[in-house]
Amino acid sequence: MKLAKYDAACRAVAEAKTVDEAKDLRDKAEAMRAYARQAKNRQLEVDTAEIRMRAERRLGEIIKLQKDTVGLNKGGGDTSTGSLSRPVQSPPTLAEIGIDKDLSSRSQKLAAVPEDKFEGMLGGWRDRVADETERVTTNLLKLGENYRANSTGENEWYTPANHIEIARQVLGEIDLDPASNAEANKIVKAKKYFSEKNNGLSKRWVGRVWLNPPYSRDLMGPFVEKLIESYKSGSVPAAIMVSHNNTDTGWFHSLSNVAAAVCFPRQRIKFYRNKDIAAPVNGQVFFYLGKRADTFIKKYREMGVVMVPI
Repeated sequence: MKLAKYDAACRAVAEAKTVDEAKDLRDKAEAMRAYARQAKNRQLEVDTAEIRMRAERRLGEIIKLQKDTVGLNKGGGDTSTGSLSRPVQSPPTLAEIGIDKDLSSRSQKLAAVPEDKFEGMLGGWRDRVADETERVTTNLLKLGENYRANSTGENEWYTPANHIEIARQVLGEIDLDPASNAEANKIVKAKKYFSEKNNGLSKRWVGRVWLNPPYSRDLMGPFVEKLIESYKSGSVPAAIMVSHNNTDTGWFHSLSNVAAAVCFPRQRIKFYRNKDIAAPVNGQVFFYLGKRADTFIKKYREMGVVMVPI
């Protein structure tokens, strides 16, 4: 799609004032996306998929606005008001203009995402579909769902096996995973693990630790504090922790102050849970605590940028 037409389409979506208008723009973008896919024009497919997503978000904003002001016509009754001589027709229901419950729900979920977060998500999504061979719609439909996992913290996301093996090569063995479960430990193969049920924060950490902490605002800080405390006490001689690279958080700077090295991977990690694949909004970081910084650097510099304290 030429830049001028792309910009015009995005502007039209932003300026849409009615449910019908937003729905029409969404449908046109979807029709063009389907055509682009058939024509194997991936750039056009990505552009029109983004416009569809923007239109769905705008649709959700308008639906919410109507709910908060004049209300929505839910159907199931006389659709006219006013006098018999001068009836006033009520607005059509969402179903009558082709908006089913799934589209309404998805649109309103996208509308609930703050604008700056939404723009960041779209940028990350475009990067991923440019690099991956997945269907564009697969990423598109998961975008709104993944916001919850990345911003509010759904805890059970597991690290892919290739990253676990690299960590194992640095640590030698993984003695403890303090934030895990039976499913995750099939890959991690830690000698011992703590799950949500037996609360790793309440236990003593001993040995070489692999940590992929819960992505919850309430739990991230305590897990980092526990790791630092265990390392400084000597009960944990070495550890590798992976998390989102939230450099503006207190826990990030606390851990950076004791880490022997950190690695910022070039590509986002595809954390998984059962058959679901997370699509993180931002990138990740690996922290290494221990005396084998040279080994960590050697193994991780192929993955991304490695930094050490001055």
